[in-house]
Amino acid sequence: MTDATFWAAADRHLIRYGATFSPRIITSARGSYVYDEQGRAILDFTSGQMSAVLGHGHPDIVRTVTESVRTLDHLYSGMLSRPVVETATALAATLPEPLDKVLLLSTGAESNEAALKLAKLYTGNFEVVSFDRSWHGMTSGASGATYSSGRRGYGPAIPGNLSLPTPNAYRSPFRHPDGGHDWRAELDYGFAMVDAQSVGSLAACIVEPILSSGGIIDPPLGYLAALRDKCAERGMLLILDEAQTGLGRTGTMYAFQRDGVTPDIITLSKTLGAGLPVAAVVTSSEIEERCHANGYLFFTTHVSDPLPAAVAGTVLRVIERDGLVARAEQLGRRLRSGLLDLQSRFDVIGDVRGRGLMQGIELVTDRASKEPADKLGQAVTESCLTHGLHMNIVQLPGMGGIFRIAPPLTVTEDELDSGLAILGTALAENAG
Repeated sequence: MTDATFWAAADRHLIRYGATFSPRIITSARGSYVYDEQGRAILDFTSGQMSAVLGHGHPDIVRTVTESVRTLDHLYSGMLSRPVVETATALAATLPEPLDKVLLLSTGAESNEAALKLAKLYTGNFEVVSFDRSWHGMTSGASGATYSSGRRGYGPAIPGNLSLPTPNAYRSPFRHPDGGHDWRAELDYGFAMVDAQSVGSLAACIVEPILSSGGIIDPPLGYLAALRDKCAERGMLLILDEAQTGLGRTGTMYAFQRDGVTPDIITLSKTLGAGLPVAAVVTSSEIEERCHANGYLFFTTHVSDPLPAAVAGTVLRVIERDGLVARAEQLGRRLRSGLLDLQSRFDVIGDVRGRGLMQGIELVTDRASKEPADKLGQAVTESCLTHGLHMNIVQLPGMGGIFRIAPPLTVTEDELDSGLAILGTALAENAG
């Protein structure tokens, strides 16, 4: 199939499901790079879909998948295997008490659906609160709690979904007299609105510790603890969606650890499978026992499958063995230094934010007005690809183009520096 035939067939047969496809045909991937049909190396600064924390084709993952396909890959959902129990045990050991009950699934949306059902069954309520820049998935319950995009044209979302202002320190209108971000006033205002809209059936608040699709928004230290208090006052469960932040990405094993806050439920996906479809819900024995007594049902085709469970177990072992959490914190400092250097050179970079190997820059036309630079973001993205760097830009109403930077935890210092250099070149070509 020639390139022209390939793209014609793609145009004819594929349902388009989001942004336009990258104009390269990818044939292989290794480490921090993907390769197109011409053999050109493209440095992957998004870890695939923010997932491949061990890079591409990691030998431990290859061995695990090969052995699992050969011996035990899929079972009836009511059967158990050693990889499932061993991985659940290992995963629980990485989390604080009382998080000790694990459900292994396939995708982030699926894990959020399962978590929301647990919260609703446990509390007997149905209302769900989430950030107004959130992304929790495309299935019905997860989609109902997603506000960053994808809401128009599909009819009513699940009843009971309420939004909370995203604590965006760069753009929030809530300010102290000195201009600082007044996130406590913002949180109080948000819950006043929630209380006004609620019909008295608040079940859960689901948030990302760092919003990714929402624009790499890192809530200030203290926010999650205050949010937890707001939930406790109302009898709500706090669900943390760590699909992208979990397993070392932010320089701690879990992003919530920075804040000293333990959620009632945590959901994991992307990073847990290192690029393969694995997800998990982890909660307490007390919540699991009540939900089981009330008839909790989440019986899916691939729940507790041995192959993905084995992959997740391997990911956990490699992260611990190779010290990748500390490495992400160390490389995150190097990444931040490089981004701040770019900000000092290019006025179009209005803000640098994030933690560890999950950081972002927001492009603006003017730092004083913070006017979004939407077209510039796309141009810089295209220039980066031309020079061998894959970047992802988030463009949301009222915000500038925001680059999400999330290379694998295995990225080398040279690769990190190379990516920053290419980004600098692309900015120079398009922003002068």
